[in-house]
Amino acid sequence: MGTQTTLTVETAERMTGLGRRLAALLRPGDLVLLSGELGAGKTTLTRGLGEGLGVRGAVTSPTFVIARVHPSLTGGPALVHVDAYRLGGGLDEMEDLDLDVSLPESVVVVEWGEGKVEELSENRLEIRIERTLGGEAVDALDEAADGRRVVLTGLGGRWDGADLTGLGEN
Repeated sequence: MGTQTTLTVETAERMTGLGRRLAALLRPGDLVLLSGELGAGKTTLTRGLGEGLGVRGAVTSPTFVIARVHPSLTGGPALVHVDAYRLGGGLDEMEDLDLDVSLPESVVVVEWGEGKVEELSENRLEIRIERTLGGEAVDALDEAADGRRVVLTGLGGRWDGADLTGLGEN
């Protein structure tokens, strides 16, 4: 199963903060898979990762361009942000994006990557974001939305012994 922790995140601001804290653990070559329903907070978390990594450009959903590269402004790794929602195939279809070439020197974050990019690396961080309470559906994580349950699972030797529990602190 790997290293796992579960957090509750109540607001978009806190989801962004989680991303900033998580960025401090990431290094070149890391693959992060984000899953969760539409509006769960995947892009909000990635925005925080971008802030924490000190990358150039606004981190927005790459749904229609499929992938965006955000170079580092601080000498750290670039952030490659991929939205695999519209890609029906597995790794074969993803090969056109050359993620295997980008991965060694970048942090690669793939939204909707389950069942599509796991073969890129046996070392990966899988993050599942779920609504914690029933109620009205919302388009995006915001102050009025229900909280989120965030399950982080580190797989492979890279994540053995990693302490993910401190990520829940404000």
